[in-house]
Amino acid sequence: MPIRRLLAILFVLVGFFSPGSAWCEGKPLWELGVGLAALRMPDYRGSDEYRLYLLPYPYFIYRGDILRVERERISGRIFETDRLLLDLSFNGSVPVKSSDNPDRRGMPDLDPTFEAGPALNVTLLEDRQDRYKLKLNLPVRAAFSTDFSSVRHEGWMFHPRLSFEKADILPGLGLNLGLSAGPMFADRGYHRYYYTVDPAFATAARAPYDAGGGYSGSTLTVGLNKTIRPFILNAFVSLDDLRGAAFEESPLVKTKSSWMCGASVSWIFRTSAERVKMGD
Repeated sequence: MPIRRLLAILFVLVGFFSPGSAWCEGKPLWELGVGLAALRMPDYRGSDEYRLYLLPYPYFIYRGDILRVERERISGRIFETDRLLLDLSFNGSVPVKSSDNPDRRGMPDLDPTFEAGPALNVTLLEDRQDRYKLKLNLPVRAAFSTDFSSVRHEGWMFHPRLSFEKADILPGLGLNLGLSAGPMFADRGYHRYYYTVDPAFATAARAPYDAGGGYSGSTLTVGLNKTIRPFILNAFVSLDDLRGAAFEESPLVKTKSSWMCGASVSWIFRTSAERVKMGD
């Protein structure tokens, strides 16, 4: 697998594999391991072409006061109270070789993208006895594409969502549930990268199209997590609804609903003796 595709899939893993709820349990300051993930995803949101990826990856957790490297995010904690957390948010997408996608054939390839920006997380409801949380996540991210010889800014996106976490959903089994849902919005530059068809690349079956900014559809993600020391198991499925999206009429949108799913197993072979309290 080319290195750029491997790195892009790692960003996807950061964005979708969610952790079990931590609350105030004592955790090692750091954990080290390796893992294997399987992902099935469309070439891009709205594509009806799907790929299967199998990826080994390094596993590293660090739970510092400011910097935290966790299974679901890499965060630099800018500001935090009992209910508010301002940190950094990351996401990404895999590259697409246009010759492998009938709808993009003859167009430039899609380079892998990465997204980064601040995120405000608001805890709306928390019950530590029954171990559940309801949060509002408000990430704003700048998107960049890269062929690893240059980096190009492709626009901005905003993905507000509600997320619900419930630990030990079947008492005694240690199975943790995560749900998140919300709309997506992006500017013209972000949508153009995926959905614009310049006149030079128009064909009889692919009309010219210039994508505008605005609503990008909505997503629903369901994740499960279970720890069986020294292994951590994760699985998720994410659904996209593109009805009403600003780019809905693009000839590159072949389906108004798309999905991705994945599963991973991580083997933890080294942890620190120092333990820390986890409040979020």
